[in-house]
Amino acid sequence: MNARHIILVGAPGAGKGTQATVLSDVLGIPHVSSGDLFRDNLKRETPLGLQAKGYMEKGELVPDDVTVAMVRDRLSQPDCNEKGAILDGFPRTVEQARSLENVLEQDGKNIDTVVYFQVSEQELIERLTGRRICRNCQAVYHTLFNPPKTDGQCDVCGGELYQRSDDRPETVQNRLQVYFEQTMPLIDFYKEKNLLQSVDGQQDIETVRSALLDVIKA
Repeated sequence: MNARHIILVGAPGAGKGTQATVLSDVLGIPHVSSGDLFRDNLKRETPLGLQAKGYMEKGELVPDDVTVAMVRDRLSQPDCNEKGAILDGFPRTVEQARSLENVLEQDGKNIDTVVYFQVSEQELIERLTGRRICRNCQAVYHTLFNPPKTDGQCDVCGGELYQRSDDRPETVQNRLQVYFEQTMPLIDFYKEKNLLQSVDGQQDIETVRSALLDVIKA
């Protein structure tokens, strides 16, 4: 199987991570989430992780050199080198997109498809501020769309649920403002390269999943 590189683009809360996990299982391609990379580096207290920490907590974009270094390291690992990657949360800027092209070109690889998740700003705010995560097993819930059976307690392990600092209302507004200012130019960038496909991210999960698979297989 040739390595395939699929990029999922959309605002925070658009559902990229949810769909990327399933897509990874269906296609057998590693899911590479920039958020997961940041948290993993932070947990292991790597120099890159500590640099990223301050920016993430304020809802700001992590500087390109830090982000690109993390992604380059992940793409060089055997599973991604052989099968490619489903990139979720990266690139976020045109500069990062150009850096990614350079990283792939050095290995004789390229981007196959870019999928844009279209979701309204009001819907994004509702999704993001309602998210809760288990401190123990990292299971994800939502106060409106996927509430736990017992308020504040994980159904899976009984752990405490908490709201991430970057999911609080004031930080969400800042994250979305940063996204629309800095990330939206990516849409035009990939459209000009004839790589861009779009899906309606406001539909139910199964419908979005079906549409996503259709555009990728096409």
